[in-house]
Amino acid sequence: MRKSWWKILCAVILLYTVSCGLLFDVPAREILHETIRNLFFHVCMWMAMMVLLSASVYYSIRYLRTQQLRDDIYAVNYAKVGLLLGILGYATGAVWAKYTWTEFADMSQIFTEPKLTGTAIALLIYFAYLVLRGSLNDIDKKARISAVYNIFAYAMLFPSIWILPRLMESLHPGRGGNPALNFNDLDSRLRIVFWPAIIGWTLLGVWITTLKIRIDLLKEKSLLNG
Repeated sequence: MRKSWWKILCAVILLYTVSCGLLFDVPAREILHETIRNLFFHVCMWMAMMVLLSASVYYSIRYLRTQQLRDDIYAVNYAKVGLLLGILGYATGAVWAKYTWTEFADMSQIFTEPKLTGTAIALLIYFAYLVLRGSLNDIDKKARISAVYNIFAYAMLFPSIWILPRLMESLHPGRGGNPALNFNDLDSRLRIVFWPAIIGWTLLGVWITTLKIRIDLLKEKSLLNG
């Protein structure tokens, strides 16, 4: 029970997030209206993605220092689950755009929107990371090359998602090309759900990752014993 407290916390927070996201009263914002409820899913999933990909690059750097295969297993699984959350965040963002941006922008503007384009590039870079791993058979070589590539992918993540879109005009809410929601717009009704939601989605990502890590470690043990 003492080891599972954070899993219980994760379930409670996500139940709270989904319930509040669907049922709680939200402030009326221009253009967004009721779709602002997607804030608790779209934005929070991407925040969780950033945490998991940060953990992934940490274990890649650690592998290069220790040469322990366990660190490589941690790195790749954090990257996989982080990528999953990124895809879910992208999908929920696309749904959000459908019900907001189409009121004042055509499809060509939406498809070339800097934040969406940058995010698509970042996700493709991480897809290439998984393809690279799948193309290598030697375990040690795979781990070394993947660790180096993971550091490169992470270095490209922040410019493509956070920095470059801020230098251009964006359809995302905010002023002066700010590609993200203006956090000054978060009143108390949004904050009491938004911040716990980030924790909840992050814990869920860690939970899934730990399960995948345990499976991979068991596979590694069976291969060594075999």
